[in-house]
Amino acid sequence: MALNAPLAWRFAWREWRGGLSGFRVFIACIALGVFAIAGVGALSASLNEGLSRQARVLLGGDVTFALFQREASADELAFLQSQGEMSRIATLRGMARTAHDDFTLIDIKAVDNHHPLLGTLTLDPPLPLDDILASHNGVFGAAADPVLLARLNLKVGDTVHVGEATFQIRSSLTTEPDKLLGGISIGPRFLISHQGLQATALLQPGALVRWTYRIKLAAPSDAAAEQLIAQAREKFPQAGWEVRSPANASPQLERNVSRFTQFLTLVGLAALLIGGIGVVNAVESHLARRRDVIATFKALGASTTMVFAIYLLQVLMLALVGALIGAALGTLLPYAILAVFGHLLPLPIEPGIYPGTLALALLYGVFAALAFALGPLMRVRDVPAAVLFRAEVAGEGSRRNLRHLLAPAAAVALLAIAAVALAYDRRIAAIFVGVSLAVFVLLRIVARLIMAGAKRLPRPGNALLRLALANIHRPGALTPSVVLSLGLGLAALVTVTQIDANLRQQFTAALPERAPSFYFLDIPSAQSAHFSEFLGGIAPHAKVEVVPMLRGRITAVKGVPAEQLKPASDSEWVLQSDRGISYADAVPPGSKVVAGQWWSADYQGAPLVSLEQKTADGLGIAIGDEITVNVLGRNLTARVANLRSVDWQNLGINFVLVFSPNTFRGAPHTDLATLTADLATPADDANVIKEVAHAFPTVTSVRVRDALKSIGDIVTNLALAIRGASLVTLLSALLVLGGALAAGHRHRVYDAVILKTLGATRRQLIGAYTLEYLLIGATTAFFGVAAGSLAASVIVTRWMNLSFAWYGGNAATVAASALALTIALGLAGTLIALRQKAATVLRRL
Repeated sequence: MALNAPLAWRFAWREWRGGLSGFRVFIACIALGVFAIAGVGALSASLNEGLSRQARVLLGGDVTFALFQREASADELAFLQSQGEMSRIATLRGMARTAHDDFTLIDIKAVDNHHPLLGTLTLDPPLPLDDILASHNGVFGAAADPVLLARLNLKVGDTVHVGEATFQIRSSLTTEPDKLLGGISIGPRFLISHQGLQATALLQPGALVRWTYRIKLAAPSDAAAEQLIAQAREKFPQAGWEVRSPANASPQLERNVSRFTQFLTLVGLAALLIGGIGVVNAVESHLARRRDVIATFKALGASTTMVFAIYLLQVLMLALVGALIGAALGTLLPYAILAVFGHLLPLPIEPGIYPGTLALALLYGVFAALAFALGPLMRVRDVPAAVLFRAEVAGEGSRRNLRHLLAPAAAVALLAIAAVALAYDRRIAAIFVGVSLAVFVLLRIVARLIMAGAKRLPRPGNALLRLALANIHRPGALTPSVVLSLGLGLAALVTVTQIDANLRQQFTAALPERAPSFYFLDIPSAQSAHFSEFLGGIAPHAKVEVVPMLRGRITAVKGVPAEQLKPASDSEWVLQSDRGISYADAVPPGSKVVAGQWWSADYQGAPLVSLEQKTADGLGIAIGDEITVNVLGRNLTARVANLRSVDWQNLGINFVLVFSPNTFRGAPHTDLATLTADLATPADDANVIKEVAHAFPTVTSVRVRDALKSIGDIVTNLALAIRGASLVTLLSALLVLGGALAAGHRHRVYDAVILKTLGATRRQLIGAYTLEYLLIGATTAFFGVAAGSLAASVIVTRWMNLSFAWYGGNAATVAASALALTIALGLAGTLIALRQKAATVLRRL
């Protein structure tokens, strides 16, 4: 019989107008998942739009050329100046010290009188920059970050010493238009002139200085910027420029935004998947309540296709309502964030309505609802009218067949394909989809095992326990729904809490055993021996390690330019900028050769290089391959002699690239040193910094704890964002759990009435149901803790490359809370069921 679509739509609409009772959880689950996906997508699009619109301001020009450890040559400088208005900037780290011998690490930025080419510096007081930085009576001027003033207890007008020069702080530096793309700053900003930088004597040969040349074109355009970049590379092929234009102002930032967007989108998908169980419960509960209506439809001649179409249309309408609610709320998220946190965020957000993002979120929502609703709809489709009339006491009477499984499986497959195809990193998305399916299957198996175990256990003598066990495995038991919803939510929450605890331990807790206390940068190589002796004098029982350090940029691997390489995602960072490199005649401490052979101490042949193993794997490099690195404006090709495993977590000196000593003979460079000592108090730390600053004013001291704290603050904020996003998943799990218990309310009412009629007391029934929820919840909690801990371990060790420690207290707290919530929600519904009048219920049977 052909489907009468208008008639099916009319019946569906009439039933739908009767109210949404029982579908609140359905709508909420879909809305939450879609809200997460739409909100994250809208926020990401707003960020990308802001970065695109502000790219020239953030970049500081139309094109930037950066060099490390060397200034542009005369020819290079003349070429750049001929292309438009140019601004020259030098950035490096140094130490600021007051007349009272207070010290702190600072981030020095030396600028010329063209700075900034674009955007506006906000200064307090707002004086002309030339006046602020000028030299008066041999004292140079500076603009300082307010953090520096607070840290050293200074005010505008006070003086500080940097290197061998004295600076007067003439203004407070409130905002910089180009600060966002400057990377992580360990110390506060200290803005000075190039003449002031020269006076500090920090510009030693090989010092770790980054020189940036910003060009403002007369007629800016993407084509003009690309033409300039091509000309510069053709004219100076070995310059080793790091070139940026508005089209790729900050590839790392854009990648991070995309990856974080993907992570949060996966959180939204997880919420949708968990909410899918709520969809199943809501649809089954609704169809159970409509059995009389369905039976009447069929008795009056409606075909199974017509009945299926009526309720499928209802589900699609409800899914669309939930998805539209979620999409609307998601669209408002960037506006809300900007209104509440806009003054705190350094990122440029341009809120707007992005149709592609909204369409994708709606697609996910409707497909998720369809995938999970088709199962119960397909089963009711084949149930005869006679069974429906007596199904209140006889069960559903429909057996699952292949047709019942194929349609939902096809919808799930489409949802999975969409999730993978539209992801930033398809490998991670495919892993997520595979793990999600595996977890669903495992939880179904766990539910079956719980039911089978309860059924096969010896019959207990205690009546309450006997009733609780029977409720766990009886037909229509809540066990599958509770296990799925509680297990997924608990596993997700344990995963987040374990990752959070490990990140906090890594970056905010105690340092690794025998970790360095200090790093010392920019030690003139001619003074290395004297510097080591000096450290031995002020810290006689300390361990001092000194190594040469240069900066180099990988330009080619096996003859293939770096721009054409396709590295693994965890090795991309090696190609993005200059890297610290060194040379050594022996295997560095903390490294172990895992392939190939180390060169002899007196090796004098062609350049050789040792590469960190994971990086080599990510770049597809093997022993004997060649790698080209640009150092100090010269391309140098070396053959890979060996691969090393590196213990990065001990915080010692180590490098991805370590060359044979003869490679850089005669090249200007500075040394890097570490001091490992048991300095018990902050006063001991301060004494080391003070003594080094007085004896070696051009050497920069970095206290490891301060550096870790700066990184730890970033990690803590990231963990808070992840935790907040994961609350969506947890809320979905709670909704599903509540919905599952509500879906079983009708059975609870009949059970309670029959048992009360047979003599069971209210107290006995509450005890039996409490035992039931306790047994199901405890078993599920065990699985959720195990699965979440395993997932956290894999993420921390494989993706974050950190060591993993299991925090049983956190896991136990999460499990106990989830268990208490399960019992509380279950008993809340049970108490309602126990208040039902027996006569009213019995008359319906």
